[in-house]
Amino acid sequence: MSHTKKLFLIIGAPGSGKTTDAELIAKNNANITHYSTGDMLRAEVASGSQRGKEIHKYISKGEIVPINIVIETIINAIKTSPTDIIIIDGYPRSVEQMLALDKYLQEHKDIELVSVIEVKVSEETARNRVLGRARGEDDNNEVFNNRMRVYTEPLQQIRDFYTKKGILKTISGEGSIETIVSEMEEFIQSKI
Repeated sequence: MSHTKKLFLIIGAPGSGKTTDAELIAKNNANITHYSTGDMLRAEVASGSQRGKEIHKYISKGEIVPINIVIETIINAIKTSPTDIIIIDGYPRSVEQMLALDKYLQEHKDIELVSVIEVKVSEETARNRVLGRARGEDDNNEVFNNRMRVYTEPLQQIRDFYTKKGILKTISGEGSIETIVSEMEEFIQSKI
């Protein structure tokens, strides 16, 4: 019987720094592996697997990869991960993704979703970080607003779902990277 893999999900607005935080934590801890959903899909394509070929069909047309394929890719990455502790950032991005993962985890008892960490920043901080000096340019603003809306729309439902399970942890993303990383790291260590 293989032992349980412990999974942490990190969600946050564009500009919250969630990917950087997760990367640094994995770098500081040999027993933690970090994936972003995009990386996992690209790795699957690069592997030349049947699933990779299918993913490529969608990505090459600029279409959304179907949810069941994304879930299978994530589960596969977790199961074959070199460590027992895995951090995935940028998932779930929708209520549908959340429910699909939940259903899968109920069937796979060898993966435990320990916590969902929300890195919380104000819209102003997010906008400043993403756009910087380009904030006056309309097209950039529009792209940012769109990304922000996509993130925010399902957010309350995602929060409620994981709060009910007792696994939502909110960390302020307003401080320095060092502060955020050490708070997140301490929290993860306390859970493993």
